[in-house]
Amino acid sequence: MRIWVLITAGFAAGCITGLFGGGGGMVLVPLLTLCPDFEEEEIFPASLAVMTVICMVCLGLRAMEGALPWKEALPYLLGSAAGGALAGTV
Repeated sequence: MRIWVLITAGFAAGCITGLFGGGGGMVLVPLLTLCPDFEEEEIFPASLAVMTVICMVCLGLRAMEGALPWKEALPYLLGSAAGGALAGTV
């Protein structure tokens, strides 16, 4: 059962992120709580790892379409990296 919960959770997160450009983690975290093998403190890092892969796939697909506005996104990338680093150390 565990493998199907994980596959379904990843699929749902991928669909949400692909359709909306984000938000898959909000689906993934509650679904991962259904897996008894995960400790509570492991769920969020596991979700981040899965979302990193999903975001990289979505980014690659958009890059192949030529739809990446790097110049416009750079200020957000810098700010989000700083915010993620700060929040990750707390």
